[in-house]
Amino acid sequence: MKHTDTLIIGGGQAGLAMSRCLGDRGVDHVVLERGRIAERWRSERWDSLRMLTPRWQSRLPGWSYQGPDEHGYMTMPEVIDYLERYARSFSAPVQTGVTVSSVERLGDGFRVRSDAGEWAAANVVIATGHSNQPLVPPISKSLAPDIEQIVPSHYRHPGQLRDGGVLVVGASATGVQLASEIARSGRHVTLAVGRHTRLPRVYRGRDIMAWLDAMGVMSETTGQVYDIDASRAQPSLQLIGSDERRSLDLGVLRSEGVRVVGRLLGASSHRVYLADDLRDSIARSEVKMHEQLDRVDRYIAHMHLDGAFPMEARPARVVPSATPAAMSLAGEGIGTVLWATGYRRSYPWLHVPVLDARGEIEHTGGITAVPGMYALGLYFLRRRNSSLLDGVGADASELADHIFHRLAHNRLAVA
Repeated sequence: MKHTDTLIIGGGQAGLAMSRCLGDRGVDHVVLERGRIAERWRSERWDSLRMLTPRWQSRLPGWSYQGPDEHGYMTMPEVIDYLERYARSFSAPVQTGVTVSSVERLGDGFRVRSDAGEWAAANVVIATGHSNQPLVPPISKSLAPDIEQIVPSHYRHPGQLRDGGVLVVGASATGVQLASEIARSGRHVTLAVGRHTRLPRVYRGRDIMAWLDAMGVMSETTGQVYDIDASRAQPSLQLIGSDERRSLDLGVLRSEGVRVVGRLLGASSHRVYLADDLRDSIARSEVKMHEQLDRVDRYIAHMHLDGAFPMEARPARVVPSATPAAMSLAGEGIGTVLWATGYRRSYPWLHVPVLDARGEIEHTGGITAVPGMYALGLYFLRRRNSSLLDGVGADASELADHIFHRLAHNRLAVA
């Protein structure tokens, strides 16, 4: 059995950020990654995907973007290269191609079994990310077997889909991007819309993410929001990273030929049932958008920046259309359903009592009730941007401090 002070599970942005922070503090550690560094960016993203945040907004501990077009958006090959270079910059102790099969208590620490042997560690950091497994609702089982069903992590480009129309379920960032791409390839697309958050890509001459960053919105902590559970349940922003810096919302999708309907309620063979809630979903989204843009306006006025960033017209209101109560997939020529319905976490190898009834890790800022076990990279772990490339570093630094002091305390207790 091998020994280390801290074992990190996951070699993506969270695992690498934690490795850098532990290394800076002189903590012995190892990172186990089931595939390659940044595996999900390699194998679970579609070909045309770009980051939703500008290149400059990719800051990690001891590392930041230094290349051209810092206000553009990284492609997937760029993200992979960025993370690989980051790992090499501090010789991260990553062991790739290692699948963890179990984590269990071992005395005051943990035993980690894998297909490359066993480790004993005083601390374990679960850094497998927020977007672990696609969340497909149970109603998917009610669809006819000849309807192709696909999730975003298996989608690469429109050409891989069978002939015919496509029903995209979910209107957050992933859903609207894939609906747009598939429609622009010449296919008929229907988008079933539930809760969503609309914002323009650029407002008053500046990327919306730059405004949110400047105002401190992205770095807001769990203690700064009124209801952390409600904040964690917020859908991702309807944004797209593109050289044209174009906005992407339901109005734009309609102009591209996408049919917009209400939330998917159920299915029976070749028939799906839809809620009559499109008007309400759009109205809530419009209110939230204007609240955020009002906040930007107040910030600009407070900082006396009106001369540099003059007032401009707000995005046009999206007018809801009528939604049928039911729809025949065969009648609409739809042969594929794409489930852009979010993600869930799954830890079948975790045999330590830190999971709640939903199978999620129970934690306070990444610190679980079991001493020595930590989580990193989950949405709003400590901050609103905890699951983002640009935000995970601050969480990693604070958790690394906790690990360092825990190790020091335990050594003093033994001495």
